[in-house]
Formats: sequence, structure tokens, C-alpha cells
Amino acid sequence: MSKSSKIKLFVTFLVLTVAWMVIIKSVDVANSGPNNTEIGLSSVNTGFRELFFDKINDYFEQLYKITEYLGYLALLICGCLGCVGLYQLIKRKSLLKVDRPIIATGILYVITIGLYVLFEKVIINFRPVIMEGETEPEASFPSSHTMLIIVVMGSVVILASYYFKQKNAVLCGMLQAIAVFLAVAMIVGRLVCGVHWLTDIVGGVLISLTLLSLYSIFYKK
Repeated sequence: MSKSSKIKLFVTFLVLTVAWMVIIKSVDVANSGPNNTEIGLSSVNTGFRELFFDKINDYFEQLYKITEYLGYLALLICGCLGCVGLYQLIKRKSLLKVDRPIIATGILYVITIGLYVLFEKVIINFRPVIMEGETEPEASFPSSHTMLIIVVMGSVVILASYYFKQKNAVLCGMLQAIAVFLAVAMIVGRLVCGVHWLTDIVGGVLISLTLLSLYSIFYKK
């Protein structure tokens, strides 16, 4: 894909993401969440939850825990790639000599963390459940685990192609297949376990694709 096509893709995802947030904050807003919290696209969100749950505070605890473990795995991968970058920095004695894909990946992860912090303060939606140990529903948009796993696994797909496609196509394909599987497992698990609204998951996907499309522009020369 050419650089201009990548830029167009980034702009498209960015516009879709912003439009999605505007829609959630302005369309079919109702006090249908726990403690009468306002929820955008209320009919869609509550209708989807009713496919799996009878009570407002229900969620699948075991499935929720599995998605938490997948989140830890994503953080572990972040740490491993950070160690690779640190090793290259120490060995080559210059940040400019660290592989560009590694630097770009680090920046991608920092931006992802920044967005996580931002959406804890700028609340688009509250959770459909009050989690154990809490007295009020927490911020729920976007699904941070969905955003994290897609960003990390998407970067793994891109890095595997960069480093292994020419040297070992089988290994490259295996890494990419595992990464895609884990990303899909997280999306489905987080969607079904009941701790987010449907719109939170969609938001997490859109934000992740926006970040990855931006990353694809700069990760190599």
C-alpha cells in the first residue's frame, strides 16, 4: 500500500472515530445505565445486552477474567518489545540507531496509554455494570482492553512481516495468525462478558484501527 493510501486510510478511520463519539453523545441518549447513568444509542446498547443478561448488573465473571489475562499478555508483549528497544539503545549507543519500527512501536504504545488516561477523564459512556468493590459505574468508552489488544497484536502483525517475512515466512505466518486470533478472542470475549456496552467495543476497535493506520505510515522509512 502506498503512503498516500495509508494517509487516506488513517483520515478515514479518524473521521469515523470522531463521528462515532459524536453519535454516542447525541443520539438516543437515555438514563438506562446503572444509577440512571446516561447512555448514548441506548436502544441499541440495552437491546444487545438483553440478548445475554436479564439483570442490569449481570456479567460473565469467568469470561471477564479470561479477557483480563489476555490484557496482561498484551502488556507482557509491550514489555518485551520495550526490552528489545532498550537492548538496541545500549548496544548501539544512540537512539537514532535503534530500529525505526521499534521506536515507532514504542511511540504507538505511549499514545495508546495516553488515550486510556484521557478517556478516564473525558467520559463518553459509563459501564453497564457496577464492578465488585465499586459503588458507582466506571468510565466504559472505549473498551481499553479491546483498544490495547488490537493495537498490540496489530503491531505484532506488522513487525512480524517486517522482520520475518523474507527470512522465515512460516514463522511470520504463525505469529500473525496467533496475533489475529488473540485480538478476535479479546473482542468477542469483551463484547459478550457484559462489562461494556456494544458501542464501547466498536469505539475501541475504531480507535485502534486509527492508531494502527497512523503507525503503518511511520514504522519504516
